[in-house]
Amino acid sequence: MPSSPSLTMRGSRLALLVVALCWLAVLFDGLDMFIYGSVLPHMLAERALGITPDQAGDLGSYATFGMLVGALTAGTVADRIGRKKLVVGCVALFSLASGLCATANGIAVFGLGRTLAGVGLGGLLPTAISMVSDYAPRGRGALTIGLLMTAHHAGGILSAYVALWVVEPLGWRAAFWVCVAPLLFVPVLAKSLPESLGFLLAKGRTEEAHALASRYTVELPPAKAGDGAPAPSRWASLAHLFRGGEWIQTLLYWVASFGGLLLVYGVATWLPTLMRGEGYELGSALTFVVLFNFGGIVGMLVAGRASDWFGAPRISAIWFALTAVGVFLLSIRMPLALTFTVVFLTGVFLNSAQTMIYATVSIRSAPQSRATAVGWTSGMGRFGAVFGPWLGGQLLAANKGDWGFTAFALAGLSSMVFIGLAAIRGARRPAGDSTGRALIGAH
Repeated sequence: MPSSPSLTMRGSRLALLVVALCWLAVLFDGLDMFIYGSVLPHMLAERALGITPDQAGDLGSYATFGMLVGALTAGTVADRIGRKKLVVGCVALFSLASGLCATANGIAVFGLGRTLAGVGLGGLLPTAISMVSDYAPRGRGALTIGLLMTAHHAGGILSAYVALWVVEPLGWRAAFWVCVAPLLFVPVLAKSLPESLGFLLAKGRTEEAHALASRYTVELPPAKAGDGAPAPSRWASLAHLFRGGEWIQTLLYWVASFGGLLLVYGVATWLPTLMRGEGYELGSALTFVVLFNFGGIVGMLVAGRASDWFGAPRISAIWFALTAVGVFLLSIRMPLALTFTVVFLTGVFLNSAQTMIYATVSIRSAPQSRATAVGWTSGMGRFGAVFGPWLGGQLLAANKGDWGFTAFALAGLSSMVFIGLAAIRGARRPAGDSTGRALIGAH
């Protein structure tokens, strides 16, 4: 039976509420993630905490290691206790951890703060992606996820302005105090963010699901076999990703995510410093951060819509190829206007290429294992995120910073190959296998 216009309208309002609240949470996530790269040139220039280039790379990797832990654990926990609690907890964790960084009196304490922040950051993204995917309008799954991820890059833009306006007069610690401010948003999330209707039904919490549906005048998702049954164990949820021939597709996503996040976090951490090494002033180097993240916002919207039309794996592969070209061009000294253009276009393709891997996994996963699937894809990619900042630091310490962009470009090419193989394999599925298409259509 088709939905009535009033139900559709109210359902759209609920989806808008979920996306808006998750968008703000991910905005703060992006601010916290990018703030280190934005203030790093200043910290290196004044030898804050006695930091050296190779130690700076290690510190960048601490945050991404924490994100690895957060991504691997939060997705599975979210499938068991709910998306809302994880979103609220992750925002609180990375906000408090930024306070630890702001008060650090040595590299060890600062590194601990970045590691704890990383746990919150890594847990938030896959949980928020799963949350908005649960409420995404039919046929708009990838676009909704792309819209959510624009917040991450809006946070990156905000980090550059925090570095420009706060660090110079007040010092680098003030930037991390700004990142504590999202703690004020936690009560708003706790009060206003609804839990996933699909999750409540799957857990057998039907009274809560009916109360939430009645409050917003929306239809409940259709009941599925197994709703109300005990939640599968962590390892059972993971084993589900390897059933039948799915293990090949799962591994292709994991390896593609490794290269993609190596590229994303390597560039995010070292872009201002590498561009200063190419001879640009600090103001121009931070302008590159703004352009890179503004390109990310545009890219999310374009890639999300294109992926809903042509398929997220195909778009991701093309985007990674274009990213590799753009990153390599950054190693060549060009006129400033042309460099600005290349940085913007690289941001368009790089950031959305990785997100479309998440979109593919989320859209093709069953609701009861969606957070686990996205979390483990993100978590396996976090090994690349750990390696990227470390690699940039080692190259800079060895006075081979000009090789940084080349190394990152090669990572983009590797992700293009693996996600391309995933796209080809998906296209060759037997006609009777409509699992992926059905799931895409369901969102």
